[in-house]
Amino acid sequence: MLEHMPPIPSARKQRVGIELRKMRDAAGSTTTEAAKVFGVDRTKITLIEQGAYSITPERVVALAHKYGELDTEYIEALATMAGDKGKGWWEEYRGSVPQGFLDICEFEYHAKGMYSYQICHPPGPMQTERYSRAIFQDAQVRLTPRIVETRVEQRMLRSEMLMAKGTHPYTAIVHEAALRMQFGGRDVAREQLDWMLELSQLPHITLRVVGFAAGGFKGPGQAIYYANGAVPRLDTVSCDSMEGPVFLHMPDHLEEYRSMVEQMADRSLSVEGSRDLIAKIKKEI
Repeated sequence: MLEHMPPIPSARKQRVGIELRKMRDAAGSTTTEAAKVFGVDRTKITLIEQGAYSITPERVVALAHKYGELDTEYIEALATMAGDKGKGWWEEYRGSVPQGFLDICEFEYHAKGMYSYQICHPPGPMQTERYSRAIFQDAQVRLTPRIVETRVEQRMLRSEMLMAKGTHPYTAIVHEAALRMQFGGRDVAREQLDWMLELSQLPHITLRVVGFAAGGFKGPGQAIYYANGAVPRLDTVSCDSMEGPVFLHMPDHLEEYRSMVEQMADRSLSVEGSRDLIAKIKKEI
């Protein structure tokens, strides 16, 4: 039934265990009771819930039925998540970039749609090579030139995957402050604004700007990525922190951040108005 997982499971694999734990808690069941379904020790259930062991799609369905879960779309989506053993392009960078960078790439790859909000700089997938390099060179913990180049390379490939035609919808809400920050200097900043204007013409990309005139609103200083899962219950929120991305998935978290993204969209300029402001800022730099 079980297959040993790598020492540090991906956030997506951990999510399978987290969802199973949510179902078990909601059902008021114990690990001992769950273990009886498969005839294993209860510690195996604990390890599955922690993401230390993987579980087959069939076993996910069996546990869901044991817990009385009735949402068939959710069960099927979670089973599919558990059965996904393919290695994504990001695995090439395992050990070379922080684990959180890989987890974000994995969630983005499987997402049905992405929303991002940034206040200090444009979203990673929308950054130029020179702009990204300037950000990594300014990291709080000084990085060696080799590490900087590896991270820039990984970010550029991530951008290529997300910005390519035919990928899922990507909505970027960027504060005016991020457009006026000159990481790397004036020429790099102008090049970055040109690139954003070009990306905004792609059919699956929506770029909106929150201007200074919009005033304050809830959570204005927090960088957010919101990934739509196969079903809403499997949506994921990623918030930036000094230690790397923090992933949130509890129902209350998802509801709060959905509301926050909607509020920021309401406060932002139209697509055309956003392009006009970006062009205006470029002239002023």
